[in-house]
Amino acid sequence: MRLLPIAVLVLLAGCQKAPDSKPAANGPKQLTARIVDSGFPDSHDSYNAISCASDGKIYYVLSSEKPDAGARMYSYDPTSAAVQYIGDLTEAAGEKDAHAISQGKSHVSFIESRGKLYFATHIGYYSIIDGMEKPGIPPKGMGKYPGGHFLSYDTSTGKFESHAVAPRNEGIITFNMDTRRQRLYGLTWPTGRFVRYDLPAKSFKDLGPVSEQGEDGKGKTFRTICRSLAVNPEDGSVYFSTSDGAIHRYDYATESISVMNDDLKKDYFGLYDPSSAGHMGYNWRQTFFYGPEKAIYGVHGNSGYLFRYLTASDAVEVLDRITSEDSKHSGMFDQFSYGYLGFTLGPDGKTIYYLTGGPVFENGRRVRGKDSTAKGESKGRENLHLVTWDIPARKYTDHGPIFFTNGQRPNYVNSIAVGKDGSVYCLSRVSEDDHAKTDLIRIAPVLAQ
Repeated sequence: MRLLPIAVLVLLAGCQKAPDSKPAANGPKQLTARIVDSGFPDSHDSYNAISCASDGKIYYVLSSEKPDAGARMYSYDPTSAAVQYIGDLTEAAGEKDAHAISQGKSHVSFIESRGKLYFATHIGYYSIIDGMEKPGIPPKGMGKYPGGHFLSYDTSTGKFESHAVAPRNEGIITFNMDTRRQRLYGLTWPTGRFVRYDLPAKSFKDLGPVSEQGEDGKGKTFRTICRSLAVNPEDGSVYFSTSDGAIHRYDYATESISVMNDDLKKDYFGLYDPSSAGHMGYNWRQTFFYGPEKAIYGVHGNSGYLFRYLTASDAVEVLDRITSEDSKHSGMFDQFSYGYLGFTLGPDGKTIYYLTGGPVFENGRRVRGKDSTAKGESKGRENLHLVTWDIPARKYTDHGPIFFTNGQRPNYVNSIAVGKDGSVYCLSRVSEDDHAKTDLIRIAPVLAQ
């Protein structure tokens, strides 16, 4: 469907010539990404699904789009460069012999608590109905998707545990955890139900749909589901957005959900029809809670604006545009219309790391992908950059475009983890032939340790 943002961001005067994609002599340097082969030739695009744990290892999930093949979880040890296959998520969910649609994806990052990594699973097999992705119609002899699981993985014993299953056979597309209170939270797909599981009480609760009919809606009832839950560890509240721009707050004590006074419907972000597909609307794209300021830091997807939401005063402050320099100079929205999920706080506790796209220029002209508005728009034409933003100093740095050693660019990157040494890891398409797959890549540290 057609993307509807029509507001123009602040453009540099008129007809300035856009910069070439290759770094200038006095511009940002070029970064090199190295591919880590996990040994999964059928891996498909992964969102989030990667974290650095306290043991220093990088844990990640590679997705599958086949009805009978589950996503696979791995770990990478930076000290030995060893990859370990941990398990199939369908088997981890206890559904190996269910003869049902597999647990084909995990679209969430891991949260570590008391020696375990908590996360959630999602469906990877879809059917296109009325031009929209819907849960896949099972092939003959297979049952329908059983529903996404809240899972944990014990890093000391190597055992998985399933804690709860999403209602109505829906996947869990968004996840976070309150580690102090030991409570898991999620948003389901496609209808966008807010669910929680309390580990001590072993109790599950479904608070119902929170954004019209979510991505299962039609016409005015359609809403893109928020992809990031922000947990305030001080009072246990959970925040999420809707594509209308509203910020919602779940109250831990009362288990009620309220709408805050300030919102994300800012002129800088653009103009959107929240009932249309192909973009995140006014939703925040990715967030984290920053304790020193009691604030939620986030990025708005299509525009690439960094903002913070001050929870105590219920106020949104737009801080800076943290797209690549190429995007800033050309005045374009992000190459990926949903915006990028590779946004996280680094191990120093004060630096934001952001993997963001940008235009590709050849002979001074911008080269567009085959389809510049569709979900799979890039087609090898992404100009991926690593940007950092120092919170106390409010300092933006574009560290430059990223290339593989063979000269190709990382593609379709919507994930990030920063290792203890400052290395940046993400999941990327790693080839452009008919057998393209997704795998782990590593970028060497860009900040002095």
